[in-house]
Amino acid sequence: MPNAHVGWRSHGLLLLLAAIFADNFVGRQILAVMIEPVKREFGVGDTALGLISGLAFAGVYALLGLPAGRLADRMSRTRLLAVACLLWAIATMACGLAVSFWMLALARMAVAVSESPTTSASMSIIADLYPPHRRSFAISCFTAAPTFSAVIGLSLGAWVVEHYGWRTAFIAIGLPALLFSTVLAFVVKDPARGRWDLAGVHAAHPLQSLGGEARALWAIPAYRCLILAGGLCTLSAYAIGMWNTSFLVRSHGLSLQHAGLLAGVIGGGVAGIGALFSGWLSDRLTPRNPHWQVSIPIIGHVAALAALVAYLLWPDTVLVQLGSLPVPGAMLWCALYSFFAVWWVAPSYNLVTQLVPASRRGTAMALQTIVSTLLGIGAGPLLAGLLSDALQPAFGLESLRYSLLLVSVPVLGSIGLLIRAAGHVAQTRYGALPHSA
Repeated sequence: MPNAHVGWRSHGLLLLLAAIFADNFVGRQILAVMIEPVKREFGVGDTALGLISGLAFAGVYALLGLPAGRLADRMSRTRLLAVACLLWAIATMACGLAVSFWMLALARMAVAVSESPTTSASMSIIADLYPPHRRSFAISCFTAAPTFSAVIGLSLGAWVVEHYGWRTAFIAIGLPALLFSTVLAFVVKDPARGRWDLAGVHAAHPLQSLGGEARALWAIPAYRCLILAGGLCTLSAYAIGMWNTSFLVRSHGLSLQHAGLLAGVIGGGVAGIGALFSGWLSDRLTPRNPHWQVSIPIIGHVAALAALVAYLLWPDTVLVQLGSLPVPGAMLWCALYSFFAVWWVAPSYNLVTQLVPASRRGTAMALQTIVSTLLGIGAGPLLAGLLSDALQPAFGLESLRYSLLLVSVPVLGSIGLLIRAAGHVAQTRYGALPHSA
């Protein structure tokens, strides 16, 4: 391990990357509290809202994600992020200026274009800021930012939408990205690639075509299982995240503002705590026994799935009345679900950074993000909307409750894939990236 120092500059850059990621996700999450007003204004159904909150974004993101990851491997990552933040700010504010449903859909696609380099470039930078034994917690700080941002996107966002309209909310979200772009362009320096890699751990491989790089990564069994497992669990997680506010409105009789507040503070806040705890736990346990890097995500999925089923089936009862805010008893299960549902992220992402060399981490994380985006953002909200519309004749307002139950089933597949990944990791030396034709 090189004798390099992790100082305040590393922590400061991590904080900046987390703030950018959080702002990106506020732009995604706030759609959850816009569903009802956008439906009324444009006269569309749940399927259309599932499209605009998911597939319209995910399709473009998936198309550009891999080239964006390749750019992160070839050019200054901080400069790439600076340009991405500038374009993201413009595209997000354009959402607030849309005068039709299809203009809003096009603006969301533009957001996806600008957001495509964020995760791959950021994760590549974090791998060069922190050594492996401290990396899970650093990754959890980065990935916890969106969960904490749910407090803003759902609670404060619901207030803004209710009092100033959904258009104003989009414009307000886009403004911080202008500052982030300026700091990245003129203040921050790109860290040296492979700073913490041991000499000889990763064999040098010549750069290949984009398809060749993707095939080489896909040929790693443990990596393949990890990204498919992540995709299946995000399918459920994004569906829950996008429709949870509407579920509380429809099935528990809450106002939009109260539902957004509870979903944001309890769902997002507790998920942030769970993400940080799992990263800390992984850094403590994995050096003692590497199996914990996969076992922690498996334990999290099992606990989260059990809590989710209880949350969705819990009757409409009030646990406590906080002033004018009624807190349903089901929110206890929502808190447990939120805490455990994110346990997979930091250990899995850390393992991905160890499975591939520094020169391919941007592409590797891009492929991971593409799969999660297609299945999570793309399929999750849309599938939940389709099922809700299909079940409405039989269950009425309760159709969303059973729709969300059905989209939680793929988590079982994620657990099976993680068990397979554990077997592959046990048999494979980290960094053994195979050659591709």
